[in-house]
Amino acid sequence: MRPPETPKARPPVVMFAYRRPDHLRRTLAALAANDGASETHVILHSDGPRGAADAAAVKAVRKVAQEAVGSGAFGDFAIVAQDRNKGLAANIVDGVTAAMAAHGRAIVVEDDIVTARGFLDFMRAGLDRFEGDPRVWHISGWFYDIDPAGLPDYALWQVMNCWGWASWADRWQHYREDPQRIVRDWDRATRRRYNLDGAHDFFCQIEDNASGRKYTWDCFWYAAIFEAGGLCLTPTRAFARNIGLDGTGENCGPADMPALDTSRRFESFPPEIGESPEMVARVKAKVRLPMLNRAKRGVKLTLMSVAPQATERLLGAYGKLQRPS
Repeated sequence: MRPPETPKARPPVVMFAYRRPDHLRRTLAALAANDGASETHVILHSDGPRGAADAAAVKAVRKVAQEAVGSGAFGDFAIVAQDRNKGLAANIVDGVTAAMAAHGRAIVVEDDIVTARGFLDFMRAGLDRFEGDPRVWHISGWFYDIDPAGLPDYALWQVMNCWGWASWADRWQHYREDPQRIVRDWDRATRRRYNLDGAHDFFCQIEDNASGRKYTWDCFWYAAIFEAGGLCLTPTRAFARNIGLDGTGENCGPADMPALDTSRRFESFPPEIGESPEMVARVKAKVRLPMLNRAKRGVKLTLMSVAPQATERLLGAYGKLQRPS
């Protein structure tokens, strides 16, 4: 059973695509299967090619998008095609800013985010419920693969996840890209809190932007929310899944993602939604181990580059100690 309709205007879905037509096709198919998709206004921003090598893939993306225009799957489907390459971060920031200015709120989906049937209803209900609550800045569609037993279905917490999300214009207006200021002004304790009490290194992305190694946007949106003391609404079972962690993306390498129940619908929110310390504890336990493993690998690679033979002997001796006698 679908939740009752509200008198508020439906927020648009703002989509972003570059050169992955197959990913976009899957993302659009999942979005079209959402409850309420046929009454939803979709704006797809197609970035331009970086060079001749990307031209064919960009053309294929726009063909997939054009098929959606006449499919009848959505209430309206508009394509904003860039002649030149803006880059992922600039394309998203400019597109979200334009949608917020025009509509006051928006749902954001990149070309590699497959959504469950209830994703749009969840986003709309969250936008309606928390529009007047200044504590809440962001709504996340994706969530970590943790055991949800005993947890609330929905909770508020500090971390922003951008794999299918929504927000309001009066919150988004605080978005700023100033990595040098953040690196300069945030002390160790502040960085640790941003890093979920040291459980995961979110701050490294800000440092990479400050040094010019990366140009991303999501760390700055999280920073804006964090500095304002804002909270993010999250489901404890995801309504979205990233299918782009296969080496084809702009900023993320290959990774395994759990399957998504695409048939899952949104029913309703409970009367009260608050913070869940137990949920946060489970997320910390989930993300802390991979970070430790990456740190160990980094130390190993550093030692191998400085003294490869000595490192091999040390690792070999350690391995023998670990074997049962």
